Amino acid sequence: MNPPWLIPATVLLIGYLLGSIPFGLLLTRMTGAGDLRQIGSGNIGATNVLRTGRKGLAAATLLLDLIKGAAAVLIGAALIDGGGPMAGAMAFIGHCYPVWLRFAGGKGVATMMGVITALHWPAGIVFALVWLAALFGTRWSSVGGMAAAVSAPVAMWFMDRIDLVPVALALALIVLWRHRANIARLAKGTEPKIGAAKG
Repeated sequence: MNPPWLIPATVLLIGYLLGSIPFGLLLTRMTGAGDLRQIGSGNIGATNVLRTGRKGLAAATLLLDLIKGAAAVLIGAALIDGGGPMAGAMAFIGHCYPVWLRFAGGKGVATMMGVITALHWPAGIVFALVWLAALFGTRWSSVGGMAAAVSAPVAMWFMDRIDLVPVALALALIVLWRHRANIARLAKGTEPKIGAAKG
């Protein structure tokens, strides 16, 4: 008989491993765009991929980072009751803190969108709309990402998915923490907008 902790531990591990796949870094290396960690902000997410001048790669990175978050939720839900939020949260953690990159990963916005969408698609739509509105309204990638992250637990609350508010809130707080340098630059008025050399 398998110990009772085995399946939950497996769900957590699968989520983390899925999330820790650094698609932005892999895509830029495979296409000869260089080491993403040495470009722009050094971040492995889609915004920094865009700074290579490869819009297609940036779009692919965003999509793959989103998919891995959603996939983790679906796999976790298939393996154990309540496994979706567990696996999704771990995929997000894996993206932000991948062991392969000495725990220096991305800021988690696209992966969080995938997680939120798979957990409750109406909240995922709110996430996407807020992200786009804030992004194009301010031209600050960081503002778009943070606004979208904060919108998730709020949307969950108003949509009567109180059970999902804790995980959405936890992910939103981590996104804000990962953007702490951006917040400092916003306060100083030095945060570059989309298309600038550093973000």
